[in-house]
Amino acid sequence: MATYESFARVYDLFMDNIPYEEWSVYLHELLQRGGVEDGLVLELGCGTGTMTELLSGMGYDMIGVDAAPDMLEIALEKKEKSGADILYLQQDMREFELYGTVRAVVSVCDSMNYITEEEDLLQVFRLVNNYLDPGGVFIFDLNTIYKYEQLGESVIAENREASSFIWENWYDEEEQINEYDLTLFIENKEGLYEKYEETHYQRAYELDTICDLLKQAGLKLEAVYDAFTFEAPKADSERVYFVARETGK
Repeated sequence: MATYESFARVYDLFMDNIPYEEWSVYLHELLQRGGVEDGLVLELGCGTGTMTELLSGMGYDMIGVDAAPDMLEIALEKKEKSGADILYLQQDMREFELYGTVRAVVSVCDSMNYITEEEDLLQVFRLVNNYLDPGGVFIFDLNTIYKYEQLGESVIAENREASSFIWENWYDEEEQINEYDLTLFIENKEGLYEKYEETHYQRAYELDTICDLLKQAGLKLEAVYDAFTFEAPKADSERVYFVARETGK
């Protein structure tokens, strides 16, 4: 799994085109539809804490889990600034541990795509089931095979005043693995630009595979949506949301 070591420093800068507030409203509605109006909610793959902060502002008692210390450092800076009562834990989601159960678990921004092995994803789902309250809700999104096929072999570049990046993308249709190499140029305190390189891997999953893994983990699938709608996924859906429920340990 990628740890966003260098990218963490400029992650929010390059993600400023993501409508987090709109996403949070949609996620909030999914939680409400699942019967979770308030209470303790865990976010897996919380990153720099943007969504965690938004959900906290909606009245949820938030726990954020992420494997990347650099991302969590930024999340803690946001927490200090906002005064939000959020617990952040540096843990790999494949091995996360909590002191008790939670009403809901959420994971967004394709964090689950970073789990590239089916057995690891099954382990995540089993841990989620273990730490959910009876009848608790699990909501997560995934980038689709269609999206990765559209990305294919491509190059994305963006230039900002304080930093720039080059994203070189490859998608292996047979292995269903998407690889992207990030080359970052980040301005330091002396006004010079330092070069950093990272490689990230994501897995594209068939919807049927996810449904089967949820079932194996003891979770009941309640809905699959084309992202930000309440409609079934389409052939050209780029992101989908899954809603599952704890029905027993």
